[in-house]
Amino acid sequence: MQISPMNIPYGVSDYEAIRTRNFYFVDKTRFLPPLEQHNFVVFIRPRRFGKSSWLTILEAYYDKNRTDQFDTFFAGTDIGKSPTSQANQYCILYFNFSRVRSEREHVQASFELHTQSRLRTCLESYPKDFSQEVTSSILAVPSIHDQLNLLFDAVAKLDVKLYVLIDEYDNFANNILVHAGEQAYHDLTHGDGFFRQFFTVIKGGTSGLGAGISRLFMTGVSPVTLDDVTSGFNVGDNLSLSSEFDEMLGLTEPEVQGILEYYHNVGYVSLEVEEALTIMREWYNGYRFSKRSQTDVFNTDMVWHFVKECKINRETPIPDSLVDENVRIDYGKLRHLILVNRQLNGNFDRLRAIVEEGQIVSEIVKSFPLEQLHQPQNFTSLLYYFGLLTFRGTEIGQPMLAPPNQTILHLMYEYIRRSLDEVNWFRIVEDHFNRLIRLMAWKGEWESVFRYLAEQIEAQTSIRDYLSREKVIQGFLLAYLNINDVFFCRTEYEFNKGYVDLFLEPFVAKYPDIQHGYLIELKYLKRDQWKEAKAEELLTEAEHQLTNYLKDLQLQRRESLKFTGLVLLFCGWELKEIREIAAT
Repeated sequence: MQISPMNIPYGVSDYEAIRTRNFYFVDKTRFLPPLEQHNFVVFIRPRRFGKSSWLTILEAYYDKNRTDQFDTFFAGTDIGKSPTSQANQYCILYFNFSRVRSEREHVQASFELHTQSRLRTCLESYPKDFSQEVTSSILAVPSIHDQLNLLFDAVAKLDVKLYVLIDEYDNFANNILVHAGEQAYHDLTHGDGFFRQFFTVIKGGTSGLGAGISRLFMTGVSPVTLDDVTSGFNVGDNLSLSSEFDEMLGLTEPEVQGILEYYHNVGYVSLEVEEALTIMREWYNGYRFSKRSQTDVFNTDMVWHFVKECKINRETPIPDSLVDENVRIDYGKLRHLILVNRQLNGNFDRLRAIVEEGQIVSEIVKSFPLEQLHQPQNFTSLLYYFGLLTFRGTEIGQPMLAPPNQTILHLMYEYIRRSLDEVNWFRIVEDHFNRLIRLMAWKGEWESVFRYLAEQIEAQTSIRDYLSREKVIQGFLLAYLNINDVFFCRTEYEFNKGYVDLFLEPFVAKYPDIQHGYLIELKYLKRDQWKEAKAEELLTEAEHQLTNYLKDLQLQRRESLKFTGLVLLFCGWELKEIREIAAT
């Protein structure tokens, strides 16, 4: 009998479904034994990294009601070969706060409904541990806070082991912040706000003799809410920056290679494995969650998006959209951090500086309250937790952080464009400019791209003060040259023992008929320093640089492509001259 290919687990976070409905499964259960060394755990990761799936693995492994299903869930896994003594020893209380409505007027009622429903499910699922009398007495009180206190007292008296799982602990709080503002968020997370009170009770359940909670695992995407509602949850272990658990979520390269080999063999991915892996390294890889980590991991959702799209559109070897729209939507919620009342704030300047430099030196702060988000190190840390920055070595003893991959770079450039548009500093007709970029890539018609930008800058005076420095101009150009994916826009790329300012590398794997690539040198004079002789000196210097770069063997070997050197000379915001240097 022919066996059907394993299903692609894109968007599937239920471990039971994955193991019982023929989904491809990547075994991460080797992390269960070391995780048991920590009773109360906080673990923060960016969206779409498999946090919810991991919680359902914890539920399946530790739930005492699933003893008879152990082989179904864990046969052939690392933990199945050598289970720990704590397997199937706990009653599970599982909250998922992504299910709580985030409209300000409904949030508290929805929160009570969800938490009380989950508590009732827990009590009724373990009748041997919680008698009908105990269950009724706990559920008789009106609020979840009182119910939890009674539960923890009962657990201590009955000598029951309780494992509390909290998924997306910050989900609806973050949504309140985005859509209702800081005051609504403050009401929720400070003083006698119901969300803060909930975590006060949870915190109490982890402390003292006969604590009601034996184990706890809580996950989310941001440390801000954690600090606001729990004062840093100082009774738990925040393992978010631990190198020991760096690969617990996300996918390593061998794991991705195994996925690609399988789906290539069953005909879902037509690209050869190494070709597909090369593309995925560029777009989905690069995350390190500890400054001591030596291995990059891929974003889980992005990998499965690629495979899913390959299966759906088998006539095109590479997905039309390499960026999953769900990822773009999730990161779009960051807009409020850099744009307040249609005005750009200091966070925009920091984001812009990171885009301009391509990196930043900063320590990562484990938690901080919302009112301290304006502090540079805290905002940089938040970008790290959201997955926009990742560890990339050290400089002068401090961590170096940089965007992990092309997906994130494109999103960051998109933030710059959207922010400038929203505050009426600068806007373009994107469809028109998108076409100009494509004509540049296929027809070699490069001049219209830069002339169009120059004309729009001339016409829209608000942008001029913004374009006050050479690095700002470089970041600005990157934001708009990345309006589509026909080029990899690289900065300070090495050619012939020198470094070109911008390298527009054609994305040949996706567009095999693309014909043109570009090496760009930017030269800059302040408006009060303009002199014809100085301008000519800078242009001549750039011409010599580009002539040298264009002789690099890595370009000459790519015979199907024509590479052109361009010198862009700016005086302040004004594009004074463009010179073309052809490869010899």
